[in-house]
Amino acid sequence: MLELTMAAVSAAEEGATAGMLMADAPSEPGAVLRVGRDKSVCRLSTPDDWLFVSRVHLEFLCGPDGTWQLTWLRGSQPDPSSEVRLTVGEYAQPLAYGGTVPLPRGGSGEIIVQDRTAPRSVNVGFYHEV
Repeated sequence: MLELTMAAVSAAEEGATAGMLMADAPSEPGAVLRVGRDKSVCRLSTPDDWLFVSRVHLEFLCGPDGTWQLTWLRGSQPDPSSEVRLTVGEYAQPLAYGGTVPLPRGGSGEIIVQDRTAPRSVNVGFYHEV
């Protein structure tokens, strides 16, 4: 099971957890969870006017062996208006636009989508229960 929690944070609300959204999916091959502005395909959706987040920004996909991977999907623009980084414990790494990274089996961490033009972010925590 992969569990996600998401908070949309602006400078005025930093540190607040009100409005936190949650989603989960079983660790079965082909299971998918998406994060973005399009509520019709994303289990976790951001405010419509947060254009630094694509319609479908992040995709969590379960592989054939029950492990999960994270992909920053390419949007309609050639250059993104956000930055994405993955933090697991004390280890942090930027995720490339269009890039994919495996999530630790049985681990937890956070993905931060940071607006490049304003003090706003989308913080997605994950926990992979085995």
